[in-house]
Amino acid sequence: MRRWLVEAALAVAALALGSFFLWTTLTEGDGWPIGVELVAGAVAVAGLVRYRRSRPVALALTLIALGLVFGLPMGATPIALFSVALYRPARVTVAVTAVHAVSLAAVYLIALGPTRTYWEATISLVLLHVILVGIGMLVRARRRLVRSWAERAREAEHGDELRVEQARLAERERIAREMHDVLAHRISLLAVHAGALEVRRDAPESERAAAGVIRRSAHDALEELRQVIGMLREPADDRPQPTLADVPALVEQSRDAGERVELELTAAEVPAGVGRHAYRIVQEALTNARKHAPGARVRVAVTGHAEQGLVVEVGNPLRAGGPALPGAGAGLVGLRERVQLAGGRLDHGPTAAGEFQLRAWLPWTP
Repeated sequence: MRRWLVEAALAVAALALGSFFLWTTLTEGDGWPIGVELVAGAVAVAGLVRYRRSRPVALALTLIALGLVFGLPMGATPIALFSVALYRPARVTVAVTAVHAVSLAAVYLIALGPTRTYWEATISLVLLHVILVGIGMLVRARRRLVRSWAERAREAEHGDELRVEQARLAERERIAREMHDVLAHRISLLAVHAGALEVRRDAPESERAAAGVIRRSAHDALEELRQVIGMLREPADDRPQPTLADVPALVEQSRDAGERVELELTAAEVPAGVGRHAYRIVQEALTNARKHAPGARVRVAVTGHAEQGLVVEVGNPLRAGGPALPGAGAGLVGLRERVQLAGGRLDHGPTAAGEFQLRAWLPWTP
């Protein structure tokens, strides 16, 4: 609906401007009969409505030729040139505008001669068309700029989504590798004990047979586990997985790097899986503090017991004296994924005291 309203308004404007040129021509006693002018004007307006967007160059050249012969089609020529500037590259627009200016100057020179009227009419008409062409080129440039901004915004949003998804996948892969290490150890112990029971001479034959089945099943399960999850392991991940007991060493590394870290560690005898999660949370929180608040004092507290669960709290000022490093926030996404998979909760964000607070609760499950 809006498009047809625009086309109708342009058609009315072309007829109004063409009527002015026709009146000027008839006043001077020149021109074609009024019936011929009306037919030429109708053809010009119809072509303007039909081909202004799809074929602006061909339309402009046709109207330039008609405007040099008839008066009424001259009102559609400026709009056609504006459409060329709006929908075609600058070099095409300049070429069509130059063709119009040269042809207009040549025809008027033949008709009027090098008189004052010739110069006034030629300069005024050429300036009118050049101004409209310039406006059209500005509008085209603005539209392209807006489209480029919109495209960049879509790419940035898509990039953020990819980074978040990559962080989630990376965290799940790391958890899968840790699970592989834990389950491989437990299944290996099961196979060893079943093998020991199988070779005991004082054990009943039925128990020895059952132990053999358990040993073989454990061995098969271990092989299948290695085949399924082993592809996720990188060569650098063959080191032992960290636990809660490694948090003090992690804090010392941060202190050696220049961070001021205060540690409160009161939880004891934490299950190995929960300790690994707590270690990763503290590690990511210290990394974020080093990025976004370098030189600030960081408080780390790991507390809890079997009835309460494990609570990890890390806080630091929002900014400190040093320059902050850029970050995409994917680390916090990975932490949330890890904590949710472990059945816990993660909250983070600025506080009223001007600090960034990260708090994670993990269930005390072996």
